[in-house]
Amino acid sequence: MKKNFFLSIILLLSISLTAQYPYEQNVNNFQRKTVNKEKKQKNEKKNRNGNGDIVKKGWNFGPLPVVGFNSDLGFQYGACIDIFNYGDGSHYPKYDYKMNVEVSTYTRGSTTFRFYGDFNNLIPKSKLFADLAYFTDKKFDFYGFNGYASPYYKNIAVFTDKDGSALDISKDNDIKSAFNDMKRHQVRVLVSLQNPFPSLENFYWGAGIAYYNYSFNRIDISSYDNQITLYELYCQSNLIRKNEQNGGNITQLKLGLIYDSRNHDNDPNNGLYIETTITGTPDIIDGRNYSHLTFTGVLQQYIPVYKDRLTFSYRLGAQNLIAGNIPFYAMMNTNLLFYKKMTTDALGGSNTVRGINRNGVIGKGIVWLNLEVRWRFFDFKLINQNWTLGINPFFDAGTITQYFRLNEQKQAWSLIEKYYNLPLDTENLIYSGKSDKIHSSAGCGLKIIMNHNLVVSIDCAKALNSNDGDNLKVYIGFNYIF
Repeated sequence: MKKNFFLSIILLLSISLTAQYPYEQNVNNFQRKTVNKEKKQKNEKKNRNGNGDIVKKGWNFGPLPVVGFNSDLGFQYGACIDIFNYGDGSHYPKYDYKMNVEVSTYTRGSTTFRFYGDFNNLIPKSKLFADLAYFTDKKFDFYGFNGYASPYYKNIAVFTDKDGSALDISKDNDIKSAFNDMKRHQVRVLVSLQNPFPSLENFYWGAGIAYYNYSFNRIDISSYDNQITLYELYCQSNLIRKNEQNGGNITQLKLGLIYDSRNHDNDPNNGLYIETTITGTPDIIDGRNYSHLTFTGVLQQYIPVYKDRLTFSYRLGAQNLIAGNIPFYAMMNTNLLFYKKMTTDALGGSNTVRGINRNGVIGKGIVWLNLEVRWRFFDFKLINQNWTLGINPFFDAGTITQYFRLNEQKQAWSLIEKYYNLPLDTENLIYSGKSDKIHSSAGCGLKIIMNHNLVVSIDCAKALNSNDGDNLKVYIGFNYIF
Protein backbone atom coordinates (compact mmCIF):
# COMPACT_ATOMS: atom_id res chain seq x y z
CA MET A 1 0.00 0.00 0.00
CA LYS A 2 2.75 2.34 1.04
CA LYS A 3 4.72 1.32 -2.00
CA ASN A 4 1.82 2.22 -4.30
CA PHE A 5 1.34 5.54 -2.50
CA PHE A 6 4.96 6.60 -2.98
CA LEU A 7 4.88 5.54 -6.62
CA SER A 8 1.79 7.66 -7.12
CA ILE A 9 3.48 10.70 -5.52
CA ILE A 10 6.60 10.26 -7.68
CA LEU A 11 4.45 9.89 -10.81
CA LEU A 12 2.48 13.07 -9.99
CA LEU A 13 5.68 15.07 -9.37
CA SER A 14 7.14 13.81 -12.63
CA ILE A 15 4.02 14.82 -14.54
CA SER A 16 3.97 18.22 -12.81
CA LEU A 17 7.63 18.95 -13.52
CA THR A 18 7.30 17.73 -17.08
CA ALA A 19 4.31 19.99 -17.68
CA GLN A 20 5.85 22.99 -15.88
CA TYR A 21 9.31 23.03 -17.55
CA PRO A 22 8.26 24.15 -21.05
CA TYR A 23 6.20 26.91 -19.47
CA GLU A 24 9.16 28.15 -17.43
CA GLN A 25 11.40 27.94 -20.52
CA ASN A 26 8.94 30.04 -22.52
CA VAL A 27 8.72 32.56 -19.69
CA ASN A 28 12.52 32.77 -19.51
CA ASN A 29 12.81 33.21 -23.29
CA PHE A 30 10.16 35.96 -23.19
CA GLN A 31 11.93 37.66 -20.30
CA ARG A 32 15.28 37.52 -22.10
CA LYS A 33 13.78 39.00 -25.26
CA THR A 34 12.13 41.76 -23.23
CA VAL A 35 15.38 42.58 -21.45
CA ASN A 36 17.34 42.59 -24.74
CA LYS A 37 14.72 44.85 -26.34
CA GLU A 38 14.85 47.22 -23.39
CA LYS A 39 18.67 47.27 -23.52
CA LYS A 40 18.55 47.98 -27.25
CA GLN A 41 16.07 50.82 -26.74
CA LYS A 42 18.23 52.23 -23.93
CA ASN A 43 21.32 52.05 -26.15
CA GLU A 44 19.49 53.72 -29.05
CA LYS A 45 18.23 56.40 -26.69
CA LYS A 46 21.71 56.80 -25.27
CA ASN A 47 23.13 57.17 -28.81
CA ARG A 48 20.76 60.02 -29.72
CA ASN A 49 21.28 63.70 -29.03
CA GLY A 50 18.74 66.25 -27.77
CA ASN A 51 17.29 66.63 -31.27
CA GLY A 52 16.66 62.92 -31.58
CA ASP A 53 19.43 62.44 -34.15
CA ILE A 54 21.41 59.24 -34.19
CA VAL A 55 24.88 60.22 -32.98
CA LYS A 56 27.49 59.07 -35.47
CA LYS A 57 30.82 57.77 -34.22
CA GLY A 58 34.05 56.64 -35.81
CA TRP A 59 34.42 56.18 -39.56
CA ASN A 60 31.49 56.54 -41.94
CA PHE A 61 31.84 55.80 -45.66
CA GLY A 62 29.44 57.04 -48.31
CA PRO A 63 30.21 55.74 -51.80
CA LEU A 64 27.84 57.33 -54.26
CA PRO A 65 27.26 57.38 -57.99
CA VAL A 66 27.57 60.91 -59.34
CA VAL A 67 24.47 61.67 -61.37
CA GLY A 68 23.90 65.36 -61.88
CA PHE A 69 22.97 68.08 -64.29
CA ASN A 70 24.21 71.59 -64.95
CA SER A 71 22.60 73.76 -67.62
CA ASP A 72 26.02 75.16 -68.53
CA LEU A 73 27.74 71.76 -68.70
CA GLY A 74 25.14 69.10 -69.47
CA PHE A 75 24.45 65.81 -67.71
CA GLN A 76 27.04 64.55 -65.24
CA TYR A 77 27.97 60.96 -64.48
CA GLY A 78 30.74 59.34 -62.49
CA ALA A 79 31.45 58.22 -58.92
CA CYS A 80 32.52 59.72 -55.62
CA ILE A 81 33.06 58.68 -52.03
CA ASP A 82 32.61 60.74 -48.88
CA ILE A 83 34.63 59.61 -45.86
CA PHE A 84 33.85 60.99 -42.39
CA ASN A 85 35.40 60.36 -38.99
CA TYR A 86 33.28 61.59 -36.07
CA GLY A 87 35.66 60.47 -33.32
CA ASP A 88 33.79 59.46 -30.16
CA GLY A 89 30.70 61.33 -31.34
CA SER A 90 30.83 63.87 -28.50
CA HIS A 91 30.74 66.83 -30.90
CA TYR A 92 28.41 65.34 -33.57
CA PRO A 93 27.41 66.57 -36.17
CA LYS A 94 30.86 68.13 -36.32
CA TYR A 95 33.49 65.72 -37.54
CA ASP A 96 37.21 65.21 -37.05
CA TYR A 97 38.01 64.37 -40.66
CA LYS A 98 36.19 64.60 -43.95
CA MET A 99 37.60 63.42 -47.26
CA ASN A 100 36.08 63.26 -50.72
CA VAL A 101 37.23 61.72 -53.98
CA GLU A 102 35.34 62.35 -57.22
CA VAL A 103 35.80 61.35 -60.83
CA SER A 104 33.06 62.57 -63.15
CA THR A 105 32.37 63.97 -66.59
CA TYR A 106 29.71 66.12 -68.26
CA THR A 107 28.17 65.53 -71.66
CA ARG A 108 29.35 68.93 -72.96
CA GLY A 109 32.95 67.79 -72.57
CA SER A 110 34.02 68.75 -69.04
CA THR A 111 35.82 66.25 -66.80
CA THR A 112 36.68 66.47 -63.10
CA PHE A 113 39.27 64.64 -61.03
CA ARG A 114 39.31 65.88 -57.45
CA PHE A 115 40.40 65.02 -53.92
CA TYR A 116 39.85 67.24 -50.93
CA GLY A 117 40.27 66.75 -47.21
CA ASP A 118 38.98 68.76 -44.26
CA PHE A 119 40.95 67.77 -41.12
CA ASN A 120 39.75 69.44 -37.92
CA ASN A 121 41.92 67.67 -35.34
CA LEU A 122 44.90 66.40 -37.26
CA ILE A 123 46.77 69.36 -35.77
CA PRO A 124 45.37 70.11 -32.27
CA LYS A 125 42.81 72.96 -32.25
CA SER A 126 43.46 73.60 -35.96
CA LYS A 127 41.72 73.03 -39.25
CA LEU A 128 43.72 71.80 -42.23
CA PHE A 129 42.19 71.93 -45.69
CA ALA A 130 43.77 70.29 -48.75
CA ASP A 131 42.43 70.35 -52.31
CA LEU A 132 43.89 68.73 -55.42
CA ALA A 133 41.90 68.96 -58.66
CA TYR A 134 42.22 68.68 -62.43
CA PHE A 135 39.49 70.07 -64.70
CA THR A 136 39.17 69.80 -68.46
CA ASP A 137 36.67 71.85 -70.49
CA LYS A 138 36.26 71.29 -74.21
CA LYS A 139 33.67 74.09 -74.28
CA PHE A 140 34.52 76.63 -71.59
CA ASP A 141 32.30 79.71 -71.56
CA PHE A 142 33.83 83.10 -72.43
CA TYR A 143 31.57 86.16 -72.77
CA GLY A 144 34.23 88.86 -72.72
CA PHE A 145 35.37 91.45 -70.20
CA ASN A 146 33.51 93.90 -67.97
CA GLY A 147 30.01 92.48 -67.93
CA TYR A 148 27.49 94.45 -70.01
CA ALA A 149 30.36 96.26 -71.77
CA SER A 150 30.59 93.06 -73.84
CA PRO A 151 27.65 92.50 -76.22
CA TYR A 152 25.63 89.34 -75.79
CA TYR A 153 24.22 87.63 -78.88
CA LYS A 154 22.14 84.53 -78.41
CA ASN A 155 23.00 81.72 -80.84
CA ILE A 156 25.27 83.91 -82.94
CA ALA A 157 27.67 82.06 -85.26
CA VAL A 158 30.51 83.98 -86.92
CA PHE A 159 31.98 82.36 -90.02
CA THR A 160 35.20 83.20 -91.87
CA ASP A 161 35.88 82.77 -95.58
CA LYS A 162 38.63 80.52 -96.94
CA ASP A 163 41.43 83.06 -96.74
CA GLY A 164 40.27 84.32 -93.33
CA SER A 165 39.78 87.90 -94.49
CA ALA A 166 36.02 88.25 -94.09
CA LEU A 167 33.33 87.35 -91.61
CA ASP A 168 29.72 86.42 -92.03
CA ILE A 169 27.25 86.36 -89.16
CA SER A 170 24.36 83.97 -88.76
CA LYS A 171 21.65 83.99 -86.09
CA ASP A 172 19.99 80.83 -87.31
CA ASN A 173 18.88 78.88 -84.24
CA ASP A 174 19.49 75.61 -86.10
CA ILE A 175 23.24 76.34 -86.31
CA LYS A 176 25.29 75.33 -83.29
CA SER A 177 27.39 78.28 -82.23
CA ALA A 178 30.93 78.23 -80.82
CA PHE A 179 31.28 82.01 -80.54
CA ASN A 180 31.40 82.04 -76.73
CA ASP A 181 33.37 78.82 -76.33
CA MET A 182 37.05 78.01 -75.88
CA LYS A 183 39.13 75.14 -74.60
CA ARG A 184 40.45 75.24 -71.04
CA HIS A 185 42.37 72.89 -68.74
CA GLN A 186 43.01 73.75 -65.10
CA VAL A 187 45.17 72.23 -62.37
CA ARG A 188 44.45 73.41 -58.81
CA VAL A 189 46.41 72.65 -55.65
CA LEU A 190 45.49 74.36 -52.39
CA VAL A 191 46.55 73.83 -48.77
CA SER A 192 45.14 76.10 -46.04
CA LEU A 193 45.48 76.14 -42.25
CA GLN A 194 43.20 77.76 -39.67
CA ASN A 195 44.28 78.35 -36.06
CA PRO A 196 42.46 80.01 -33.12
CA PHE A 197 43.61 83.20 -31.46
CA PRO A 198 44.31 82.58 -27.75
CA SER A 199 41.57 83.93 -25.47
CA LEU A 200 39.44 85.16 -28.41
CA GLU A 201 36.40 82.96 -28.88
CA ASN A 202 35.50 82.16 -32.52
CA PHE A 203 38.41 84.23 -33.90
CA TYR A 204 41.02 82.54 -36.10
CA TRP A 205 43.94 83.38 -38.32
CA GLY A 206 44.47 81.52 -41.56
CA ALA A 207 47.28 80.95 -44.01
CA GLY A 208 47.50 79.07 -47.26
CA ILE A 209 49.44 78.35 -50.39
CA ALA A 210 47.94 77.61 -53.79
CA TYR A 211 49.07 76.74 -57.29
CA TYR A 212 47.05 76.99 -60.50
CA ASN A 213 47.95 76.08 -64.03
CA TYR A 214 45.69 77.34 -66.81
CA SER A 215 45.84 76.13 -70.39
CA PHE A 216 43.74 77.85 -73.11
CA ASN A 217 43.18 77.43 -76.82
CA ARG A 218 40.43 77.84 -79.40
CA ILE A 219 37.71 75.22 -79.24
CA ASP A 220 39.04 71.94 -80.61
CA ILE A 221 35.94 70.39 -82.19
CA SER A 222 36.06 69.82 -85.95
CA SER A 223 32.43 70.78 -86.59
CA TYR A 224 33.30 74.35 -85.53
CA ASP A 225 36.46 74.73 -87.65
CA ASN A 226 34.92 77.39 -89.90
CA GLN A 227 33.71 79.57 -86.99
CA ILE A 228 35.59 82.43 -85.34
CA THR A 229 35.25 82.67 -81.56
CA LEU A 230 35.22 85.68 -79.25
CA TYR A 231 38.39 84.36 -77.65
CA GLU A 232 40.15 84.53 -81.03
CA LEU A 233 38.91 88.08 -81.65
CA TYR A 234 40.30 89.11 -78.26
CA CYS A 235 43.64 87.52 -79.16
CA GLN A 236 43.75 89.14 -82.63
CA SER A 237 43.08 92.60 -81.16
CA ASN A 238 45.67 92.09 -78.38
CA LEU A 239 42.97 92.57 -75.77
CA ILE A 240 44.24 89.21 -74.57
CA ARG A 241 48.02 89.56 -74.69
CA LYS A 242 50.20 87.11 -76.57
CA ASN A 243 51.81 85.88 -73.35
CA GLU A 244 48.32 85.18 -71.91
CA GLN A 245 46.71 83.45 -74.88
CA ASN A 246 47.69 79.91 -73.91
CA GLY A 247 47.43 80.35 -70.15
CA GLY A 248 50.10 80.28 -67.49
CA ASN A 249 51.06 79.44 -63.93
CA ILE A 250 49.86 81.15 -60.78
CA THR A 251 51.40 80.72 -57.33
CA GLN A 252 49.54 82.26 -54.40
CA LEU A 253 50.42 83.01 -50.79
CA LYS A 254 47.37 83.71 -48.61
CA LEU A 255 46.90 85.28 -45.19
CA GLY A 256 43.47 85.72 -43.64
CA LEU A 257 41.38 86.58 -40.58
CA ILE A 258 38.29 84.52 -39.78
CA TYR A 259 35.36 84.79 -37.40
CA ASP A 260 33.20 81.68 -37.22
CA SER A 261 30.29 81.13 -34.81
CA ARG A 262 28.24 78.78 -37.01
CA ASN A 263 26.63 75.80 -35.30
CA HIS A 264 27.37 73.52 -38.29
CA ASP A 265 29.95 73.71 -41.06
CA ASN A 266 27.87 72.35 -43.94
CA ASP A 267 24.26 72.82 -42.82
CA PRO A 268 24.26 75.88 -40.53
CA ASN A 269 21.07 77.47 -39.20
CA ASN A 270 22.63 79.87 -36.71
CA GLY A 271 25.80 81.95 -36.53
CA LEU A 272 28.13 84.22 -38.43
CA TYR A 273 31.09 83.55 -40.70
CA ILE A 274 33.50 86.26 -41.87
CA GLU A 275 36.63 85.62 -43.91
CA THR A 276 39.01 88.30 -45.17
CA THR A 277 41.97 87.15 -47.22
CA ILE A 278 44.93 88.95 -48.73
CA THR A 279 46.44 86.98 -51.61
CA GLY A 280 49.90 87.70 -52.95
CA THR A 281 50.75 86.28 -56.37
CA PRO A 282 54.43 86.59 -57.20
CA ASP A 283 55.14 85.80 -60.86
CA ILE A 284 58.02 83.47 -60.01
CA ILE A 285 57.39 80.74 -62.59
CA ASP A 286 56.48 82.47 -65.87
CA GLY A 287 58.28 85.78 -65.28
CA ARG A 288 55.77 87.83 -67.32
CA ASN A 289 55.45 90.80 -64.95
CA TYR A 290 52.08 89.58 -63.66
CA SER A 291 52.78 89.81 -59.92
CA HIS A 292 49.73 91.17 -58.11
CA LEU A 293 47.93 91.52 -54.78
CA THR A 294 44.19 90.95 -54.23
CA PHE A 295 41.70 91.26 -51.40
CA THR A 296 38.83 88.80 -51.02
CA GLY A 297 36.18 88.96 -48.32
CA VAL A 298 32.92 87.19 -47.49
CA LEU A 299 30.30 87.83 -44.84
CA GLN A 300 27.82 85.02 -44.22
CA GLN A 301 25.07 85.08 -41.59
CA TYR A 302 22.45 82.52 -40.63
CA ILE A 303 19.50 83.95 -38.67
CA PRO A 304 16.97 81.57 -37.07
CA VAL A 305 13.40 82.63 -37.86
CA TYR A 306 11.57 79.65 -36.36
CA LYS A 307 13.59 77.23 -34.20
CA ASP A 308 15.94 75.23 -36.42
CA ARG A 309 13.28 74.86 -39.12
CA LEU A 310 13.31 78.24 -40.84
CA THR A 311 16.50 80.24 -41.41
CA PHE A 312 17.22 83.47 -43.24
CA SER A 313 20.76 83.45 -44.62
CA TYR A 314 22.81 85.79 -46.74
CA ARG A 315 26.29 86.11 -48.17
CA LEU A 316 28.04 89.28 -49.26
CA GLY A 317 31.29 88.77 -51.15
CA ALA A 318 33.87 91.00 -52.79
CA GLN A 319 37.19 90.62 -54.58
CA ASN A 320 39.41 93.50 -55.74
CA LEU A 321 42.85 94.03 -57.18
CA ILE A 322 44.97 96.05 -54.75
CA ALA A 323 48.21 96.35 -56.70
CA GLY A 324 50.16 94.92 -59.62
CA ASN A 325 49.28 93.50 -63.04
CA ILE A 326 46.83 90.63 -63.36
CA PRO A 327 46.38 88.33 -66.38
CA PHE A 328 42.84 87.77 -67.60
CA TYR A 329 42.70 84.14 -66.46
CA ALA A 330 43.57 85.01 -62.84
CA MET A 331 40.32 87.00 -62.59
CA MET A 332 38.30 83.81 -63.22
CA ASN A 333 38.90 82.63 -59.65
CA THR A 334 37.74 83.56 -56.14
CA ASN A 335 40.73 83.55 -53.80
CA LEU A 336 39.32 82.21 -50.54
CA LEU A 337 41.08 79.98 -48.01
CA PHE A 338 38.37 77.30 -47.99
CA TYR A 339 35.95 76.13 -50.69
CA LYS A 340 32.52 74.50 -50.43
CA LYS A 341 31.79 74.05 -54.14
CA MET A 342 33.68 72.04 -56.73
CA THR A 343 34.82 74.94 -58.91
CA THR A 344 36.02 78.40 -57.88
CA ASP A 345 35.14 80.38 -61.01
CA ALA A 346 34.07 84.00 -60.55
CA LEU A 347 30.69 85.60 -61.23
CA GLY A 348 28.12 83.50 -63.03
CA GLY A 349 27.02 79.89 -62.90
CA SER A 350 26.39 77.62 -59.93
CA ASN A 351 28.82 79.17 -57.41
CA THR A 352 28.08 82.88 -57.17
CA VAL A 353 25.16 84.33 -59.18
CA ARG A 354 23.04 81.37 -60.19
CA GLY A 355 21.05 81.69 -63.39
CA ILE A 356 23.36 84.06 -65.26
CA ASN A 357 25.86 82.79 -67.83
CA ARG A 358 28.78 80.88 -66.38
CA ASN A 359 31.89 83.05 -66.27
CA GLY A 360 29.70 85.84 -67.63
CA VAL A 361 31.12 88.71 -65.53
CA ILE A 362 34.91 89.22 -65.56
CA GLY A 363 36.65 92.23 -64.01
CA LYS A 364 39.52 93.23 -61.74
CA GLY A 365 36.99 93.87 -58.99
CA ILE A 366 33.63 92.18 -58.36
CA VAL A 367 30.97 92.12 -55.66
CA TRP A 368 28.11 89.66 -55.20
CA LEU A 369 25.15 88.99 -52.91
CA ASN A 370 23.15 85.85 -52.15
CA LEU A 371 19.90 85.88 -50.16
CA GLU A 372 18.20 82.62 -49.13
CA VAL A 373 15.33 81.43 -46.96
CA ARG A 374 16.04 77.87 -45.86
CA TRP A 375 13.10 75.77 -44.69
CA ARG A 376 13.79 72.30 -43.32
CA PHE A 377 10.36 70.76 -43.56
CA PHE A 378 10.85 67.02 -42.96
CA ASP A 379 13.21 64.81 -40.92
CA PHE A 380 13.47 61.04 -41.08
CA LYS A 381 15.79 58.14 -40.28
CA LEU A 382 16.89 55.74 -43.01
CA ILE A 383 19.67 53.12 -43.14
CA ASN A 384 20.81 54.29 -39.70
CA GLN A 385 21.38 57.85 -40.96
CA ASN A 386 19.75 61.20 -40.14
CA TRP A 387 18.03 62.79 -43.14
CA THR A 388 16.42 66.19 -43.70
CA LEU A 389 14.53 67.62 -46.66
CA GLY A 390 14.61 71.36 -47.25
CA ILE A 391 13.76 74.03 -49.79
CA ASN A 392 15.49 77.39 -50.27
CA PRO A 393 14.05 80.20 -52.41
CA PHE A 394 16.84 82.67 -53.23
CA PHE A 395 17.88 85.91 -54.92
CA ASP A 396 21.42 86.46 -56.29
CA ALA A 397 23.14 89.56 -57.65
CA GLY A 398 26.60 90.79 -58.64
CA THR A 399 28.45 93.48 -60.58
CA ILE A 400 31.84 94.83 -61.64
CA THR A 401 33.59 97.23 -59.25
CA GLN A 402 36.91 97.50 -61.14
CA TYR A 403 37.03 97.39 -64.94
CA PHE A 404 39.73 95.47 -66.82
CA ARG A 405 41.29 97.05 -69.95
CA LEU A 406 38.05 98.89 -70.68
CA ASN A 407 39.62 101.62 -72.81
CA GLU A 408 41.36 98.97 -74.90
CA GLN A 409 38.09 97.06 -75.20
CA LYS A 410 36.43 100.14 -76.70
CA GLN A 411 39.08 100.29 -79.46
CA ALA A 412 39.69 96.56 -79.94
CA TRP A 413 37.34 95.95 -82.89
CA SER A 414 38.90 98.71 -85.01
CA LEU A 415 42.30 97.03 -84.60
CA ILE A 416 41.16 93.95 -86.54
CA GLU A 417 41.38 95.49 -89.99
CA LYS A 418 41.09 92.33 -92.08
CA TYR A 419 37.38 91.79 -91.48
CA TYR A 420 34.65 93.50 -93.49
CA ASN A 421 31.07 93.04 -94.83
CA LEU A 422 29.47 92.76 -91.40
CA PRO A 423 25.86 93.85 -90.88
CA LEU A 424 25.76 97.31 -89.29
CA ASP A 425 23.72 96.22 -86.28
CA THR A 426 26.42 93.75 -85.23
CA GLU A 427 29.49 95.64 -86.38
CA ASN A 428 31.26 95.63 -83.03
CA LEU A 429 31.46 92.12 -81.59
CA ILE A 430 33.72 93.14 -78.68
CA TYR A 431 32.30 96.34 -77.16
CA SER A 432 28.61 97.10 -76.63
CA GLY A 433 28.95 100.77 -75.68
CA LYS A 434 27.24 100.08 -72.34
CA SER A 435 28.45 100.31 -68.76
CA ASP A 436 28.09 97.39 -66.44
CA LYS A 437 25.08 97.24 -64.12
CA ILE A 438 23.79 94.78 -61.55
CA HIS A 439 23.39 91.22 -62.81
CA SER A 440 20.62 89.49 -60.87
CA SER A 441 18.64 86.26 -60.76
CA ALA A 442 16.03 84.46 -58.69
CA GLY A 443 15.17 80.85 -58.10
CA CYS A 444 14.51 78.03 -55.67
CA GLY A 445 16.35 74.93 -54.53
CA LEU A 446 15.69 71.52 -52.99
CA LYS A 447 18.16 70.04 -50.48
CA ILE A 448 18.54 66.43 -49.30
CA ILE A 449 20.77 66.48 -46.22
CA MET A 450 22.39 63.48 -44.50
CA ASN A 451 23.85 63.85 -40.99
CA HIS A 452 24.01 67.66 -41.42
CA ASN A 453 27.11 67.20 -43.60
CA LEU A 454 26.35 65.57 -46.95
CA VAL A 455 24.05 67.90 -48.91
CA VAL A 456 22.58 66.93 -52.27
CA SER A 457 21.52 70.16 -53.96
CA ILE A 458 19.08 70.94 -56.78
CA ASP A 459 18.87 74.64 -57.68
CA CYS A 460 16.78 76.24 -60.43
CA ALA A 461 17.40 79.89 -61.33
CA LYS A 462 16.64 82.43 -64.03
CA ALA A 463 18.47 85.64 -64.90
CA LEU A 464 16.35 88.78 -64.57
CA ASN A 465 18.03 90.40 -67.60
CA SER A 466 18.06 88.60 -70.95
CA ASN A 467 21.62 89.83 -71.60
CA ASP A 468 22.72 87.37 -68.88
CA GLY A 469 20.95 84.45 -70.56
CA ASP A 470 17.22 83.95 -70.97
CA ASN A 471 16.80 80.26 -70.13
CA LEU A 472 15.88 78.66 -66.82
CA LYS A 473 19.06 77.05 -65.52
CA VAL A 474 19.25 73.92 -63.35
CA TYR A 475 22.19 72.85 -61.19
CA ILE A 476 22.26 69.41 -59.55
CA GLY A 477 25.28 68.73 -57.36
CA PHE A 478 26.47 68.87 -53.77
CA ASN A 479 26.46 71.43 -50.92
CA TYR A 480 24.75 74.72 -50.26
CA ILE A 481 26.21 77.60 -52.23
CA PHE A 482 27.46 78.96 -48.88
